[in-house]
Amino acid sequence: MLINRAFDRRTLAKMQVALDRVCETAKHGESHAVRKRIAEHIIRCARRGKTTLDELTAAGQRGLIEDVREAS
Repeated sequence: MLINRAFDRRTLAKMQVALDRVCETAKHGESHAVRKRIAEHIIRCARRGKTTLDELTAAGQRGLIEDVREAS
């Protein structure tokens, strides 16, 4: 998936910060699989036009919560 072409630099930077923020508090947040699932939620959020850092972070957190629920 090439997201570099879909979003401007500012949005990409906010997406990266949101991903890092969510992953640093997540159990196994350094895991590629966990980061990927969280990133997918952040990307969907940005594609819907919600691109503030708070919106992107919240989307990542929701993805993390869903991931935990599915694992239970």
